[in-house]
Amino acid sequence: MEIEYTYSIVKKKKQTRFHKKIHHKVKLTFLPHRKNSYRPHLVRRQGLASVLVAVAMLLGGYNYAATGSVLGDKSAITSGGLLAATNKERVSHELTPLKINYDLSEAARLKAADMLEKQYWDHTSPDGTQPWAWFDKVGYAYTDAGENLAKNFTTDGSVVAAWMASDSHRENILDSKYTEVGFGTIHGTLEGKTAQITVAMYANPVQDKAVVAGVSRNFDAKSSVGSIAMSPMARLGYNLQTMSPAVLASFVLLMIVALVSFVAHAYRKKLPRSLQRSWYRHHGLYKGVGTMMLVVMVLTLYSSGQI
Repeated sequence: MEIEYTYSIVKKKKQTRFHKKIHHKVKLTFLPHRKNSYRPHLVRRQGLASVLVAVAMLLGGYNYAATGSVLGDKSAITSGGLLAATNKERVSHELTPLKINYDLSEAARLKAADMLEKQYWDHTSPDGTQPWAWFDKVGYAYTDAGENLAKNFTTDGSVVAAWMASDSHRENILDSKYTEVGFGTIHGTLEGKTAQITVAMYANPVQDKAVVAGVSRNFDAKSSVGSIAMSPMARLGYNLQTMSPAVLASFVLLMIVALVSFVAHAYRKKLPRSLQRSWYRHHGLYKGVGTMMLVVMVLTLYSSGQI
């Protein structure tokens, strides 16, 4: 019994020393302290290099897994993925899932091709062609119909998340009258820039084609193109919503570095005198600003889609 009791005490002391050691390392990594010369290890060269490597691996790894390209310059958008993301939203709102209709998909593809051919980004073409013309072209008869557009997104989830962030696009996704949908995605050049256009066409088919002549077309109330009007905070929330897990993790890492850098800057007067006489006096400010610029760059690169 005495041996077991002694062993228990020794084990507890070792665990206590281990926890104290970990706590000490974490403290010196994230907080300015006399023992790290008021320069947290996270914002020193090795710490910054480790974070940048981690961010590069996160983004590159996710890009490759999602698109087959480390740079993320290839699209992972598919009709199946868009349908799954759309129906996930509909089911969460207790709506019947949509079914893919291949005539609608062909209409969506023709509309996307027409935008590239005639160089416009709108629901109505420069010659006045309305969205329903593409339904008629493929012989699809409907009682209700709507159209959503998206440009330069790289994943299915980001497209649908962007549509859900816009009232008019969200209405199309969650319209209980729609039972079918078609998706078309095309790559090309639009207004001198490489672009990927995605078109979604939602509809409720007419069972008796004899009544098509009396059908009303309701695109005007449910289709709008352009950037979503948002406050800066709402825009940030939208960007976070459309981010991939890898981009979100990178964002969090970089924001932690920026915060630690600015806290370190607040302790600049406690730096050793030799450092105060060099650029190190404001090292926290420089690194914080530099990290925030990197955050803005990541947000810009990974939230450049338009609806």
